[in-house]
Amino acid sequence: MKLIRFGEAGKEKPGIETQHGTRLDCSGFGEDWSEEFFDNDGLSRLSAWLETHEAKLSEIPKNARLGSPIKRPSKIICVGLNYAKHAQESGMPLPEVPILFMKATSSLCGPFDPIIIPKNSEKTDWEVELAVVIGKKASYVGKENAMDYVAGYVLHNDVSERDFQLHHGGQWVKGKSADHFAPLGPFLATKDEIRDPHNLRLWLKVNGQTLQDSNTSDLVFDIPTLVSYISQYMTLLPGDVISTGTPSGVGLGLKPPRYLVEGDVVELGIDGLGTAKQVAVNWKAN
Repeated sequence: MKLIRFGEAGKEKPGIETQHGTRLDCSGFGEDWSEEFFDNDGLSRLSAWLETHEAKLSEIPKNARLGSPIKRPSKIICVGLNYAKHAQESGMPLPEVPILFMKATSSLCGPFDPIIIPKNSEKTDWEVELAVVIGKKASYVGKENAMDYVAGYVLHNDVSERDFQLHHGGQWVKGKSADHFAPLGPFLATKDEIRDPHNLRLWLKVNGQTLQDSNTSDLVFDIPTLVSYISQYMTLLPGDVISTGTPSGVGLGLKPPRYLVEGDVVELGIDGLGTAKQVAVNWKAN
């Protein structure tokens, strides 16, 4: 299945995208795609419900806004320097263990919402990433069983403010958590939709110029390793997001470096997970 959420920000409704690309309203199912949904075998129950209800569901208007395909999770965990070529362009050695940092869940937004360049920012950057969504509570999971805890996958732009991240002291989270710094979607593809998550092309363009173009085969630490490793340090809850890292081609790594300015158009995609498009806008006081 492909799960979507649509409607006004903060008032999204649940839906699905069919294999033919039609988007259907699943409000009648009575649940949002949340922690509780995943925790209570929601995917299986939704699949059974669709067998008898799908033909009766209303089609979502084509101009409807898409939100994050999962309701705000308990946490977004990101992995740094997890592509070999990205570590190389950053001038850093390959990590011996996964580098972990957090991203505030308030940074979540839809796949076509704008990227908001924060107040006083001069170095807002892009990062196309494969994100993993956890399907059931995971604590001290072995690598050999780790994929049993994965619900599916989603396209993520791990937007980053490099000056905040690297020069404001403390942890990277400062440069990762501004509003609209975590566009997810367009849909969450359940695990059965993706034959091999370790062989997916992922790419990103800015103003039509391809700047990132790689494959998840370049991951330093694969998905089972990440799920198992993270679960040794914290309990992963259903709906939690693990963003697995970005390949080479980020603005910080270009020579000279390049960062987003108002009006820039960012397009990105991953095989089997659709495409997204975000326009950069400057922060404005409400």
